[in-house]
Amino acid sequence: MTKSAAPLLIALALAACGKSAQQQNTAVAPVRQVPPTAAGEGGVTPMAQRVAVLGILNKRNGIVQNVALHPGQSVRWKDVIVRLRACETTAPWEEEKLTGAFVQLDVQQPDKNWKRVFSGWLYKESPSLNVIEHPVYDVWPKTCEMTYPAAPPAPAAPASSSNLSSAPKSAGASGVRSKPSGNVRPAEAPAAPPPSAAESNAT
Repeated sequence: MTKSAAPLLIALALAACGKSAQQQNTAVAPVRQVPPTAAGEGGVTPMAQRVAVLGILNKRNGIVQNVALHPGQSVRWKDVIVRLRACETTAPWEEEKLTGAFVQLDVQQPDKNWKRVFSGWLYKESPSLNVIEHPVYDVWPKTCEMTYPAAPPAPAAPASSSNLSSAPKSAGASGVRSKPSGNVRPAEAPAAPPPSAAESNAT
């Protein structure tokens, strides 16, 4: 090797090392996760598009009114304000059926100031959490209109060496076919024919 070729080989080796390091850095770059949006996921109705029906009892006159609200809306009667923050129903495939609403109740005090007397979830099917009991007003959830997809997403089957493909393989050089997938039982191999008289004598 000549002295003039040595610097050229060293430069090429350094360039190759730098390119290899750059490829390694690119390969291990982290993948950013996209946060969920308010547009709904998997066919579930977005929160802003749901509609809850609340029952409100005025104990002064015994009148019950049904009010339909979207999450974020409120309604006022003289000295009371009812706000709906959210509503939810369990999916059709869940065993326990619940209809819930996150409700806030503000009542005007004799000094004209407003006081929040309740803020939390109410559940139609739960006797202990299904109504706001106030000396003048009672509030309870009746329905929450929202939709779910037809069925939950099926879990992905883990890949393994035994179920990489469900298609039957073609016969190889030995003429032996692979075992079919599923519950289909393969046909049993025919029994070997009995040895002929000539073969018996030969043994």
